[in-house]
Amino acid sequence: MSVQLLNDDDVRTRLDAPTAVRAVRDALMAAHEGLLHAPPRVQADLGDGHLVFTAGHLRAERLFGFRAYDTLVGAEQLVALWDCDGGRLRAVVHGDELGARRTGAIGAVAVDTVANPGPVRLGLVGAGTHAWTQLWAICAVRQVMEATVVARRPERAEAFAQRAAEELGVRIRAVPTVEEAVRDHDVVVVATNSTVPVLDADWIGPGTHVTTLGPKTVSRHEVPAALAYRADVLLTDSLAQTASYSEPHILPADRMVDLGAVLAGAAPGRMSPDQITIFCSVGLAGTEVAVAAALLEGAHQTRRSHGAPTAGIGAASSRTSPRT
Repeated sequence: MSVQLLNDDDVRTRLDAPTAVRAVRDALMAAHEGLLHAPPRVQADLGDGHLVFTAGHLRAERLFGFRAYDTLVGAEQLVALWDCDGGRLRAVVHGDELGARRTGAIGAVAVDTVANPGPVRLGLVGAGTHAWTQLWAICAVRQVMEATVVARRPERAEAFAQRAAEELGVRIRAVPTVEEAVRDHDVVVVATNSTVPVLDADWIGPGTHVTTLGPKTVSRHEVPAALAYRADVLLTDSLAQTASYSEPHILPADRMVDLGAVLAGAAPGRMSPDQITIFCSVGLAGTEVAVAAALLEGAHQTRRSHGAPTAGIGAASSRTSPRT
């Protein structure tokens, strides 16, 4: 069987949000149970930047692989997937979509695990790729009654809102201020590249769940340190990866709880409707391998249903936007 070569167009057309969320949820549980071996990311110094690797071994599925991306020129990402039975290379996924949708799926699992149950009012700070994939994935786990989005460039927020309404059927509006985007919302997603806080901790009301995706260290952080003191529950998808940063997180690591442990019932999550919960997304290594495996299976099913041989699928990649 040939190696499957998949690109961004393949990811967009063949990976639906429920499949991505399910793959990531299973990987988070596997990590908690010791069935996903996922060491912290490794960085190779390239002088003016780094080549970064995240790797994972899914023991039950007998699959392993890695994702590689750079901080040098913003090059195309690469995910490679092998099986453990003979070490055959199964798939290569190139482009930025898989990583972003994997991150979106992780955020959706966090929402589904600790946000208050039922339909949600969603506030989005940022209108880039990661804000989009968070919305895309959250729609798979919750009904989004209404949403707001704000961006530094208002035209980007307007375009985002129009796309979300057309493609996801979400009732959404662009708003002029971050405060309007986050006040009185059930779920808030902060997806920026800002190195200074973009919101005031007092704007987050009781019962809100917050996901932070952007810079989150002491010297560079998109949410204020005061937010941690207002929060009742702090979660992350990888305690090991959180601890491996070169400087401490702005959110206290000693209070962070592993999302997989909450999923497994081994650690408490939300205990009351008025609690504020924060999810610090760091991108558990190995989850991209799990999503690539789900994508590969979907590609095989699609090819079989059309009676076509399972040869290489992808062509040139369609790049989207910068990673976080």
